Amino acid sequence: MARDIDIALLGATGFVGRLVAEHLVQAAPDGVVVGLAGRSRERLEQVRAGLGVRAADWPLLVADSGDAATLRALADRSRVVVSTVGPYQRHGIPIVEACAAAGTDYADLTGEVLFVREAVDRFHDRARESGARVVVSCGFDSVPSDLGVHLLHRAAQEDGAGGLTDTTLWVREGRGGVSGGTVDSLRLQLERTREDPALRRVVGDPFALSGGHRGAPAQREHWRPFVEEGSGRWAVPFFMAPYNTRVVRRSDALLGGGYGARFRYRELVANGRGARGALRARTLVAAMGGLVGAMSVPGLRSLVDRALPSPGEGPNRERREAGSFRTETTTTTEDGSRYAATVAAQGDPGYAATSVMLGQSALVLLATRDEPGREGGVLTPAAALGDDLVQALRRQGFTLDVRRLDRSDGVSGAR
Repeated sequence: MARDIDIALLGATGFVGRLVAEHLVQAAPDGVVVGLAGRSRERLEQVRAGLGVRAADWPLLVADSGDAATLRALADRSRVVVSTVGPYQRHGIPIVEACAAAGTDYADLTGEVLFVREAVDRFHDRARESGARVVVSCGFDSVPSDLGVHLLHRAAQEDGAGGLTDTTLWVREGRGGVSGGTVDSLRLQLERTREDPALRRVVGDPFALSGGHRGAPAQREHWRPFVEEGSGRWAVPFFMAPYNTRVVRRSDALLGGGYGARFRYRELVANGRGARGALRARTLVAAMGGLVGAMSVPGLRSLVDRALPSPGEGPNRERREAGSFRTETTTTTEDGSRYAATVAAQGDPGYAATSVMLGQSALVLLATRDEPGREGGVLTPAAALGDDLVQALRRQGFTLDVRRLDRSDGVSGAR
């Protein structure tokens, strides 16, 4: 079958799927054919009708994550498939299988270790053979993390500064809501790891997604507030660190340990100094622990479910536009040079900014599909898209920059 669809958006009737569709209406070049895919043709028609004249001729594709035949047909017709259908542990594997077999490029929003591990184990080699670039985690999980380290690596290479060593992402700003899909994914992972001790070991392995490559010993994942040596700031782990760190380590593994033999990576949230910083840090850890604990107890789970957003729910446009995020990733290289990379954007990170990141990832996949040297496999944003995605997001108003720090923490050689 001829590939008559450039980008197929699977899950177009969901909350985030509609946001991605809105971005593609604005950002897709003329002539790019976007197909809206989902289970209900009637709901797809409603989504298309709300997108305006540019989407009036977009094809509607009926496909169901539980119907392998419809997914194979979707992959066969498409150059790129974008999936917003989660939890990916429950719904995501069949479309990855279809894309890997068909040589169709793929992007998603997953933040689920178990899903990506299964995709790597089952389909990485198959995707390499077919040329399919299966790019996971193209939203707030884990583009800022992955591209931040990518920028540091590029800068150190250009300066001849050696490999990266201890590298830390600091969440400097984060204003936005929690996605109902994220909550549902966390709930499912807790259920599966409670039932199967072997899966708990997978989730707890810092190199769970690295395909057998194990670099330098990972920095300890502190689950108690601590004072960072040097800065004196109270710090706690970023709540997505258990996933993002594994994606970044997969990028390093896909480069054959290219970030450096001593590369280590962690993600933290700074909470200030002194008694006030300590209080904020302890409150944040207690809240995270309480949420996970309550979701793990059957008797409390229903109460938590009523308080948290459900899958398909999200904030209104005003709240999405009022959000923002800013991360700063710092490193010291093997020759002692120090760098900092900033990734930042306006818009709720889990919704507005994420829809742009995913939409641009799809457009980059499409634009680079026929370029030589683009290898297939189950890949990460940095490994598959790298500098192309950096440039694409900059054109959308994102900040992605890297600078070399002098000894007084001043800026030298911003780029």
